Amino acid sequence: MKIKLALSSMAAGIVFSIAAPASAQQLTLPEQELETIEQEGDGTTVTVTAESWQDLGIAIASFATNEDVPTPANAQGTRALGHELSRIVYNDLRNNGLFRPVGPDSLPRPDYSQVSDPAWNIWRGRSAEMLVQGYVRPNSDGRLTVGCYLYDVVLEEQLVREGWIVQPAEWRRAAHKCADLVYSRLSGESPFFDSRIAYIAETGPKDNRTKRLAIMDSDGANHRFITNGRSTALTPRYSPDYSKIAYLSYLDGNPRIYVYDVDSGQQTLVTQSSNPTFAPRWSPDGRYILYSMAVSGNTDIYRVPASGGTPVRLTNTPGIDVGGSYSPDGRYIVFESDRSGSQQIYVMEADGSNQRRITFFGGRAGTPEWSPRGDQIAFTHIVGDFRIAVMDTNGRNMRHLTDAWHDEAPTWAPNGRIVQFFRTQRGSGETSIWQVDLTGENERRLNTPVGASDPAWGPVLP
Repeated sequence: MKIKLALSSMAAGIVFSIAAPASAQQLTLPEQELETIEQEGDGTTVTVTAESWQDLGIAIASFATNEDVPTPANAQGTRALGHELSRIVYNDLRNNGLFRPVGPDSLPRPDYSQVSDPAWNIWRGRSAEMLVQGYVRPNSDGRLTVGCYLYDVVLEEQLVREGWIVQPAEWRRAAHKCADLVYSRLSGESPFFDSRIAYIAETGPKDNRTKRLAIMDSDGANHRFITNGRSTALTPRYSPDYSKIAYLSYLDGNPRIYVYDVDSGQQTLVTQSSNPTFAPRWSPDGRYILYSMAVSGNTDIYRVPASGGTPVRLTNTPGIDVGGSYSPDGRYIVFESDRSGSQQIYVMEADGSNQRRITFFGGRAGTPEWSPRGDQIAFTHIVGDFRIAVMDTNGRNMRHLTDAWHDEAPTWAPNGRIVQFFRTQRGSGETSIWQVDLTGENERRLNTPVGASDPAWGPVLP
């Protein structure tokens, strides 16, 4: 459920949005805020350009509480929980590389009454241009109400506010949604922090790895292993509605494509074969799964209904055709093929027609992934080392985002601003998940409890 009330400001158009799970109730805000709903204004908006993002000094204060009581989310109480909420918001905004935030550990702690009535002089004295404040409030039914507010300190204006009622186990999601609110309001970009990542957890020596399917939040928290490691799991991908994960499983040397239901924990066999099978990928409408299969030494791309059924072959040329990533509108598929003599990237219509090569620069190119924005393709560029690169959908304007020994298998953030991949360490063969923004800067490693490969970034959670 999402309810929006248009508010006003002399400087900016303000939108108050209540977004919560289907079971959520309407958020009740502190009394001081309710008066602003009746104001009138011209609805003018303020745009912050990409060049000025890093010039914004954002103070992220510890979230306040009206009643400090223990909660299943934090046994120390809602005051301590409020501090943790603000830390997550701070880390989200700091790690994406676009802002210059100051976190709650070095800032004054506002009272509950100041959440909607900031002490402007204090924040101006700390050279803050933007201020993020919030609160966490315990409800009688055991759930938590979390509010998030973004202020322009210079203009002494509230830019946007939003709130959620969540189960204690979902408290981190409220923090990610707050970070999404701030990010979207200041950058004009779509949100991405409230999302999850599927990946392959790796343990054991490099010549005999145990590979399990695992999932975690976008910042590495709430980690969970899905499979037990008795069979090898590879190349997971979230379904467009986030309810399922398609992945490849090898048991006794026989490949199978499964669809795992995230809520029920049940999995469905989509297709199996004694032939080598690779890289399942969802169609944007969730109806089909692409995959590659080798038959008599020739590897082609197939499409099969996500519920199982008869596969349809989309490519039929000598050589190895692997991968398959749909464009966001479902009209095209990008894939890799060595039909020209070396591993290159091709595009075809969704029905397999009009297959054409788009990469003609030096070296090899593989593992292509279409951006959710539809404007670029990320891929692995191989010229000695393996590097992550992006290019236009026609193969032009290629540029590298990383410069390491072995980076591969890019996957996009839901808003198409960040690319995630896995890195293999020379010598040890240890793997880890990294991400980098489209500038090629702000590279960072995600913490995982074990080695990690084949990341798949899902869409923003509903």
